Amino acid sequence: MGLVVAVKKLHPLEDGAGPGSKAFMDEISELSEVRHRNIVRLHGLCSHARHSFIITEYLERGNLSKVLSESKEAVKLDWVRRVNIIKGVANAFSYLHHDCSSPIVHRDISSSNILLDLEYEVRVSDFGTARLLKPDSSNWTGTYGYVAPCIAFSFLFLFPFSLLKKFTLNVC
Repeated sequence: MGLVVAVKKLHPLEDGAGPGSKAFMDEISELSEVRHRNIVRLHGLCSHARHSFIITEYLERGNLSKVLSESKEAVKLDWVRRVNIIKGVANAFSYLHHDCSSPIVHRDISSSNILLDLEYEVRVSDFGTARLLKPDSSNWTGTYGYVAPCIAFSFLFLFPFSLLKKFTLNVC
């Protein structure tokens, strides 16, 4: 049996930064270098004048939102698995933010972008709105080193609570 992959059709963006543009190709090139056990592996890109597709690793259980909405699947998510999901997503973001040559900010994390394999191991996916940060840039205004800690660490603080809320609202 061959390798099973996921294929996603890409749509052009309003700002012209869609498939084929230099900015898009630079971002795909950078994302193709990402190697982490909790991030979906990018296998390739097929870019054509009329249609473009991105080819990634396929995960059997689908996304976390789907798993939580199906009662038979949600029941299988005991607290140990739920905590492991949170840890996996946190590990993925730690890698993206601190260990990549250019830090990557996902900018669209949701339960539909958290994929699960058969063993409930996490892979973060859908980097459609991700942006690469140059070492001397930031996504907030203010002087580096003087940004209020509550702003700088708001994602790290809020992320576990948002996932916990999602998990507890879907307990069967």
